[in-house]
Amino acid sequence: MAELPPTSRIPVARPFFGPEEELAVAEVLRTGWVTQGPQVIAFEKEFAEFVGSPYACAVSSCTAALHIALLALGVGQGDEVITASHSFIATANAIRYSGATPVFVDIDPSTFNLTGLLIEAAITSRTRAILCVHQLGMPCDLEAIAGIARKRGIGLIEDAACAIGSEVRSRRGWERIGRPWGDIACFSFHPRKLVTTGDGGMLTTRNPEFDHRFRALRQHGMSTSDLKRHESAKVAVETYDTVGYNYRMTDIQAAVGRAQLRRLPAILEERRAQAGWYRELFVETPVILPTEPEWARSNWQSFCVRLPEGVSQVSVMQSLLDAGISTRRGVMCAHREPAYLDTELRFPLPESERAQDQGLILPLFPGLTRRQISSVVDAVLKACRP
Repeated sequence: MAELPPTSRIPVARPFFGPEEELAVAEVLRTGWVTQGPQVIAFEKEFAEFVGSPYACAVSSCTAALHIALLALGVGQGDEVITASHSFIATANAIRYSGATPVFVDIDPSTFNLTGLLIEAAITSRTRAILCVHQLGMPCDLEAIAGIARKRGIGLIEDAACAIGSEVRSRRGWERIGRPWGDIACFSFHPRKLVTTGDGGMLTTRNPEFDHRFRALRQHGMSTSDLKRHESAKVAVETYDTVGYNYRMTDIQAAVGRAQLRRLPAILEERRAQAGWYRELFVETPVILPTEPEWARSNWQSFCVRLPEGVSQVSVMQSLLDAGISTRRGVMCAHREPAYLDTELRFPLPESERAQDQGLILPLFPGLTRRQISSVVDAVLKACRP
């Protein structure tokens, strides 16, 4: 992959497409079947095999996946779902879509993830599910969180939007996120993710009843798919047994996803090397680097550092932008957004707010060179000097 021209701005992220994706799209267009169909079925099968899950169901976005995951668990009006405020707002929005109330708890400052102790303290008689987030690709402590969910008899959904290819260690050895440890895991194929279909999502589960429910909900509650009706030798008349949604993935997207999935092992290797370069080059620095627990392997969907106390996040970002380097602020906190100002905060969220205010997401994407990373590090250190 060629290095960006010297005059080009270094982006914070950039998807990579090649001839394989172009050919895959062209082949789908030639078939005339471009909506949800055989490519989606093949993508689901290959994705399930990659993460080690019996079932995978493709949808239009990770937000759609989170929504129907909650519905499959029976989450509804009057229920509570424990989650992180420190996440893209889609996490909280999906809970609201289901009619439930998000209960925000704080994060571990070293991983930006929920912890078992804080989750357990938030459980009430109205708690229906835990929605944990593998933030920026860093796995949660699933052993602890899944143990709490089982002990308390509540559902567990993993917001794995950023975590394709990330791994956790269990008694069986290393396992990819998506097996899943709880009831359901939800993934994103947004352009900033390691695998992209332009936009899209996937649910994985071990429960065949959940998988059946997903497939109905993603297609208006239809009793049979368009493809099955098309291929049937007899007239097939569908019914609509429940209120569903238009959450389908197209075959064009799925064909791109299949090509991207074949690239994923190489992408993971490259991103882990790039994260290693950042660690090597940030030496004797006041900047706090992300922590990877010994039981976790991040896919490094994003490399987020924390700026020193008293250093202006916006000033550093502007300084880097002036130097031709794009960055992003730390992950947002939903409870600070106007749409959630009316949400009751039962627990203080100092680490979540500090992570948003001090976090700085640095460039990381296919083809980013060590020399470019060195330029990014030099620019960050220069901007942080008094």
